[in-house]
Amino acid sequence: MERETMAVLVSDELLKRVIEFHGHLGPFLVLGLKAGLVANSLLGKDCFKTTAIVTTDISPPSSCLVDGVQFVTGCTMGKGNIKLRRSKNSPTILFLKEGKKIQLRLKKNIWDIILNAASEEDSQKLALELLRKPTSELFKVEE
Repeated sequence: MERETMAVLVSDELLKRVIEFHGHLGPFLVLGLKAGLVANSLLGKDCFKTTAIVTTDISPPSSCLVDGVQFVTGCTMGKGNIKLRRSKNSPTILFLKEGKKIQLRLKKNIWDIILNAASEEDSQKLALELLRKPTSELFKVEE
């Protein structure tokens, strides 16, 4: 079943904390944050029972996605419940919990916009724009 809409609100405090954790604001951090919030909403947050499989380029800036997912879901490399798979294509994130799964695929138009960000300033501006977009405009969400 595909979830058409999913409202995910990111508070100023949460944004501030994830930026402190990661070190800077960027579009991939925001996408990871929003994807993790969707998973928490649909599956229930449990940092021990949830597994996240992030398929993306494993170097920055794409890999910044992992920090957003990690920060809000509590899935970590140390616990072994976040896994990274290499891909040069548009990122996907699969969340598993107690036999349920949610997969988020970044929409191609969003991927293309991010790849065309020319500067750090452009990336920060884009990150703020992505924060305001509904999840349904960013990801195809499948249960």
